[in-house]
Amino acid sequence: MFTSVKAFEGQQYSTLKRQCLQSGLLFEDPRFPTTDDALFHQGNRIGRVVWKRPRELCEDPHLFVDGISAHDLHQGQLGNCWFVAACSSLASRESLWQKVIPDWKEQEWDTEKPDSYAGIFHFRFWRFGEWVDVVIDDRLPTVDNQLVYCHSNDSNEFWSALVEKAYAKVYGCYEALDGGNTADALVDFTGGVSEPVDLLEGQMATDEAARSQLFERVLKVHNRDGLISCSIRATTVEDMEARLDCGLVKGHAYAVTDVRKVRLGHGLLAFFKSEKLHMIRMRNPWGEKEWSGPWSDSSEEWNKVSKSEREKLGVTVQDDGEFWMTFDDFCQYFTDLILCRLINTSYLSIHKTWEEEVMRGSWVHRQDPLRNRSGGCINHKTTFLQNPQYVFDVKKLEDEVLICLQQKEKRATPQEGKGENLAIGFDIHQVELNRKYRMHTAQQKVAGSIYINSRCVFLRKELKEGRYVIIPTTFDPGQQGEFLLRVFTDVPSDCKELTLDEPPQTCWTGMCGSPQLVTQVHVLNAEGLQGQDTNGAVDSYVIISCEGERVRSPVQKDTRCPNFDIKGLFYRKKPKEAIHIENVLAWPSPSLATNHHPLCHIIS
Repeated sequence: MFTSVKAFEGQQYSTLKRQCLQSGLLFEDPRFPTTDDALFHQGNRIGRVVWKRPRELCEDPHLFVDGISAHDLHQGQLGNCWFVAACSSLASRESLWQKVIPDWKEQEWDTEKPDSYAGIFHFRFWRFGEWVDVVIDDRLPTVDNQLVYCHSNDSNEFWSALVEKAYAKVYGCYEALDGGNTADALVDFTGGVSEPVDLLEGQMATDEAARSQLFERVLKVHNRDGLISCSIRATTVEDMEARLDCGLVKGHAYAVTDVRKVRLGHGLLAFFKSEKLHMIRMRNPWGEKEWSGPWSDSSEEWNKVSKSEREKLGVTVQDDGEFWMTFDDFCQYFTDLILCRLINTSYLSIHKTWEEEVMRGSWVHRQDPLRNRSGGCINHKTTFLQNPQYVFDVKKLEDEVLICLQQKEKRATPQEGKGENLAIGFDIHQVELNRKYRMHTAQQKVAGSIYINSRCVFLRKELKEGRYVIIPTTFDPGQQGEFLLRVFTDVPSDCKELTLDEPPQTCWTGMCGSPQLVTQVHVLNAEGLQGQDTNGAVDSYVIISCEGERVRSPVQKDTRCPNFDIKGLFYRKKPKEAIHIENVLAWPSPSLATNHHPLCHIIS
């Protein structure tokens, strides 16, 4: 996940710092100058801003004061609670924030070596499939000697303000961070995959079984160092940041900072009690305005928990923006949840290992239907299959497949304001086991994402063994843009783009001939197979063969009426030559199978 790093806009941190130390001058970033263009898309909305270095704001500046925690961050005069919530989640994961803030000990102010300070910092974010190293100077926007944007509890701690500045540089200006998606920031901090969960659609407030299953998923993501955020949907402009009677705020991103099963009771009673309460802890980026219901900081419910358990959970009676609530209450009030998984691709881990395939592509509009790659969604039947197509294999009887489609963001457009993302999505079609060329006729659709104008679209789906084609599209035809397709499976999927429409012409074509006919064979099932043991059980598979090419189905176990449901596709140079379909009894294994039973021969 973190193999190589690209210098953002070609700025090399070590080179620039060395040049500053040699010249004795503090760094001034020419790529992100201290002008209104770095603050706003257009105009000035907060009055006279003075850019100041940390040492001009306090006598003893530090990157961190007493370490890093979710309590360090407070949202400033910018509607970027989504970013601050993501930072709060990041702060609780040492292994993750040390990737975003590399060499932090070397970047820290050194009071014993003041001459080693050059006014330059660098931070790393995962952007469109690669980690980028972003260099900034330490000049921060202030009004009346106070930081305008994100700031820390401690007036001499600056890590959050500096990370925010680096992120604003990536997006073009600070205003570009006004109103965003926490899922995007979580991915940028981790290189992981964000899965949105609609708590209303899943009926989590009323379906106890679904709620319990969701809690286990949330707990697993948390325990495996994933990042989590949540919010209460605002349906009107008036609802935005409206405070409910229970203390929660609508249209506001909260960071989930802990997930636990809490024992109730005291002493041995608690130890032997099997019942545990499902609990979740959150933090408001404002640093205040907490949940005031059951299990809030000063509620009497905490008397049911031992003092040692309370200390372990970090329960404090102060308005610091962090609070606990039961998962039942959480599902009653919150509507949206974001689970950012860190996809483990290391074989050295004790946890599940995923195989990742990453594909870069683009939607390009061309007049020629064979060259057009912007056909729109499946509603546009005449152009849908003109989109890019990617084939992959599921090699287990059943496999959980994660698919993430990400478009190159259009957020930073300083001259014209915010760029609008395209509405994107994808469909998955099950195809012939031997398909090597692009689809020109729609096959069986087995899954599909929603279409939405967000940066990423995610789908988690159980698929049976077979070959599949993913078709990533914009909603409307004729739209253009770049995308990144990530496919995660349990075993290698051999994912690749289908670029050819048919078998290519070679130097042997004249001698051997070219295909005269394309035939698709679909074998559904067989019935009444003879048993191979005393119980009548049959393990069998089917083979379709034509002109030397063979397609073999997965083995169907313990059935005399196997449901094969497989397809083969054959580009035939000799249309009069028969296609053979035979059933094979797998005894004791497919490699030793000897009983071949012809089912039929097809002759055109």
